[in-house]
Amino acid sequence: MSEPLFESSLKSLPLLHRGKVRDIYTVDDGHLLIVTTDRLSAFDVVLPTPIPGKGEVLTRLSNFWFARTRSIVPNHLAERPIERVLPDAAERARVGSRAIVVRRLKALPIEAIVRGYIVGSGWKEYRKAGTVCGIALPAGLREAEKLPEPIFTPSTKAAVGAHDENISFEAAARLLGGDLAEQVRRVSLAIYKECAAYALTRGIIIADTKFEFGLDADGRLTLIDEILTPDSSRFWPANEYRPGANPPSFDKQYVRDYLESIGWNKKPPAPALPPEVVARTVEKYREALTRLAS
Repeated sequence: MSEPLFESSLKSLPLLHRGKVRDIYTVDDGHLLIVTTDRLSAFDVVLPTPIPGKGEVLTRLSNFWFARTRSIVPNHLAERPIERVLPDAAERARVGSRAIVVRRLKALPIEAIVRGYIVGSGWKEYRKAGTVCGIALPAGLREAEKLPEPIFTPSTKAAVGAHDENISFEAAARLLGGDLAEQVRRVSLAIYKECAAYALTRGIIIADTKFEFGLDADGRLTLIDEILTPDSSRFWPANEYRPGANPPSFDKQYVRDYLESIGWNKKPPAPALPPEVVARTVEKYREALTRLAS
């Protein structure tokens, strides 16, 4: 395992924001440097134990998907070598392949969630009301069953330590405007369908995922943050998938399950992860990268 990076500290650029996983630095008026650390959040709380190499996995996998989806929607990656932004070799070595230079955009105030299978919070709601985020679904679905068609279920974007809240499409339209909300829904579903079909050829089911978008200076919808990583998606091994039960996963659901098993109340401070849970999580993240992007 590589030495974990829990928190970056660059002297040559001003720190703009430290999120749950990413540290964001100002490059100039039009560009940012994003460093994806090895922090892991669960239930919207940052855990005290880093996952070694996780940030590099997320960065490499996101870059793979950004390249694959450029024909659907532009993304925030800037054509600016990291050497121009971090000329000091020692600083570049500290962040390694976990740093990217991006265009500075106006982030939209929602998370664009796409669900292709019924699981997690969606399954809990379906059992009670026959709906997911207010969308009526056919009766008789089993846990983890594939939906007739993927559905778009937006949520609010919460600050660190707060919880995102599912909202209706109509509420998203009120936040964004009807035309932009419809574009976000259409693009999100197109990305999911394209990439889920590819992932299946590599033995991975993408059960659900979230996207984030921004607008550039010309008002063009642009994909930002990360895309289709084990942090933002639910990945299942296709050969172990059986509807009727929550399948094993390549994502941080493994950590969530561990935290549920020890009875943590999901409030700060989060408990430390034991070495065996860290090691298994590293394996899962790296296998997802190898299967999808090798």
